[in-house]
Amino acid sequence: MKKWILRVLAVLFVLVFVYFLIGRGEKKADLKLVAVSRGDIQEKALAIGTIEPEKEIKVKSTMSGIVSEVLFKVGDAVRVGAPLFNISPNPTPLEYVELRRSMEVAELTMNKAKADWDRQKDLYAKSLISKADMDAIENAYQQANLYYKTAMERLELLEKGRISMSNRKIDSLVKSPMSGIILSQSVFKGDPVVPLTQYQPGTELCSMADMGSLLFKGTVDEIDVGKITTEMAAEITIGALPEAKIVGVVERIFPKAKKDGNATLFDIEIAIDKSGGYLLRAGFSATASIRIRDRKHVLILPERLVLFENGKRLVEIPETAGNGTSAAQDVKTKKIEIQTGLSDGLNIEILSGLAEGAKVVERPPREIK
Repeated sequence: MKKWILRVLAVLFVLVFVYFLIGRGEKKADLKLVAVSRGDIQEKALAIGTIEPEKEIKVKSTMSGIVSEVLFKVGDAVRVGAPLFNISPNPTPLEYVELRRSMEVAELTMNKAKADWDRQKDLYAKSLISKADMDAIENAYQQANLYYKTAMERLELLEKGRISMSNRKIDSLVKSPMSGIILSQSVFKGDPVVPLTQYQPGTELCSMADMGSLLFKGTVDEIDVGKITTEMAAEITIGALPEAKIVGVVERIFPKAKKDGNATLFDIEIAIDKSGGYLLRAGFSATASIRIRDRKHVLILPERLVLFENGKRLVEIPETAGNGTSAAQDVKTKKIEIQTGLSDGLNIEILSGLAEGAKVVERPPREIK
């Protein structure tokens, strides 16, 4: 009984094997024929990058202290001069003592200079001193008075964070240097602030930009950079807005390459001409297709059908003419040399060797074993 079952299983195995073998043979039996047609073809260069504002500003303070108030929210549109941060002075005890003592010394110096001036005025009225001596004493008093006012203003600014000088108010309020959109906020209420000076960069408070003027900033491969020039048209596709087609123009190609792994890339900037009514945000990932040159109504063929052998471009055609789109596996074929032109990565221009409507053999892909 067991032997009978084993024989049945063996027969079934052979039948299944033959079935799959025949099925694979049938799959291999068909050769597809593709006709040469007419169409448009464009040679393009691809750049990968992001959408960035043309002008972005990092806002900093010229006064040290603590952030006491934030007067905006990220994303707000602000005008030039609008208040952004209120910085409260936070002097160290040593700084406060030094300024207080400097003001007291300046006050004493001024009082002494005034007393000398008052005495010399009586002597000058009696013609006991010259006009030059009188002018020198008066000048010393005026200088001492200015030093005293300066010391008082520095102390007041340190204590209150604001002072008034003639027709100008000086305070610790950080204002917007331009009209634009707040992109990011780097400090919050209670954070310390280091001032911007000629010796230190200072604390970045926030960043802002004019979102009405945007650029595509990306990189292009060294193979394509020699074909690109400024003023070339480009079409920008944004990952977050797949239906949007943004029009731009190449504005700048950087002269120096940079390495990214084994690739050599060049930075490129494309000015966005038309956004198509879409709201663009800084940092959007995007790809730019730069139109290098194009051909209209030319003979084209899928580039995958072109064979490269010994420096020649060849295609495989059937020796017998047919009107169908497929041919038997045993049909005779031959290879002919052709001349090609532009390629867009999918289709390639046929310059000579094939006529419109000519059939080219497309063999099925090889199975991976």
